[in-house]
Amino acid sequence: MKTLSNMGFALFGAALVAISYGLARFAFGLFVPSISAELELTAYLVGIIGALPFISFVLFTLVAPLAADRLGARNLAVLSGGFGVAGLVLISQSSSALSLGVGVFVCGICTGLMMPALTAAMQALVSRTMHGRVSSIMNAGTSVGIIVAVPTVIFLANAWRFTYLSFAVLAGVGVIAAWYFIPSVSRVVPANAAPPPPISRLQWSRLIRLSLFAFAMGFVSSPFWLFAPDLAVTLGGLPPHQTGWLWFAVGLAGLGGAVVSDLADRNNPPITQALMLMMLSASLVLLAASPSQLGLAMFSALVFGLAYMSLTGLYLMTGIRLLPGRLSMGPVLPFMACALGQAAGSPVVGLLVDGFGYAYAFSVFSVIGIVMAVISPAYPGHIDYWADWAEENAEEEQVQEEQPPAEETGLQAAYDHQLLDENGEPIELAAEESNTS
Repeated sequence: MKTLSNMGFALFGAALVAISYGLARFAFGLFVPSISAELELTAYLVGIIGALPFISFVLFTLVAPLAADRLGARNLAVLSGGFGVAGLVLISQSSSALSLGVGVFVCGICTGLMMPALTAAMQALVSRTMHGRVSSIMNAGTSVGIIVAVPTVIFLANAWRFTYLSFAVLAGVGVIAAWYFIPSVSRVVPANAAPPPPISRLQWSRLIRLSLFAFAMGFVSSPFWLFAPDLAVTLGGLPPHQTGWLWFAVGLAGLGGAVVSDLADRNNPPITQALMLMMLSASLVLLAASPSQLGLAMFSALVFGLAYMSLTGLYLMTGIRLLPGRLSMGPVLPFMACALGQAAGSPVVGLLVDGFGYAYAFSVFSVIGIVMAVISPAYPGHIDYWADWAEENAEEEQVQEEQPPAEETGLQAAYDHQLLDENGEPIELAAEESNTS
């Protein structure tokens, strides 16, 4: 195994995420017009198939932490990549809805296992002072993968089988690289780290609210991921090869999502979530209203990409902050909820498209997004543990007199508070380094 630097691992992890998330999972919507025409699929059937990778993602995310501990980061990453290769090959050889569904389901297994494998490797290879930056770069790999898929649609609009075979080759290269660069060890925890305390009732309340918002966001975003290119071709009359520019805009704007989510954590998460949900809803209406105008369609894709990636980053940070010491649970549950929302939304939007048309279906989902934005004040926001202590002891006046320093914000600060000592205080980095050296 070759040892990578902190930034080297970040870039390598971003490449694996680009393959497993960008190509194996989110690129499917780009090829829906060509695939549905050749295999004679209805919109409802496409919606059912589009839900399958999110279902498999959730199922295998549940077992991924245990698999990471038992198999180690290297073996889990290789296994994830192997599922990606198999799924992409199956899609390229699909002759019916059943074989296509099996292929996309297997691709969802790849995405469910990859990020836990990379997280385990990050804890073993990367300095904890860099975890926030490395995670942001790896998460940006999704946008990079979406952008990489664009030229295949622009130049190979009707050659979707060849395109998916090409994706499978890239995934195979990723498997070989994962075996070479990722260590076989599982997570490394400092000896002075205390076991996480039991989850309190207040934490459960916040976690449930976070998961409900993540589910709703996944539900509202499902029409764009699955049917935006098909809408532009069917309703707007755009040539199939031009729909690739929509995904280019989504990926490009998505690169800024990490910055927006970090700023949101530093300011007001509930208000930021409301704004991003409104932008998400507006992008659906804008695309449905002007599918024949490539410029406006690309603008709607820019708005969608920025809103979607910002919200997923915000949910990641809130989940990490909510449950210190539980990285296998805190950030995972909102991502699972988001995937479940997309799995639930895909067949619903397909049914609405078959029954009422694209414009009606996209408008209904836009209204749902607006409603969720209105109730965003219920979003858990900053996790103020001092306020929790004050609430439990009913000593509000004493809190005002002895207010502690403001908690640091941002993704790195969220990671810094993951490891606590026996007194419940964050472990100092210097002490951690001396114990692990």
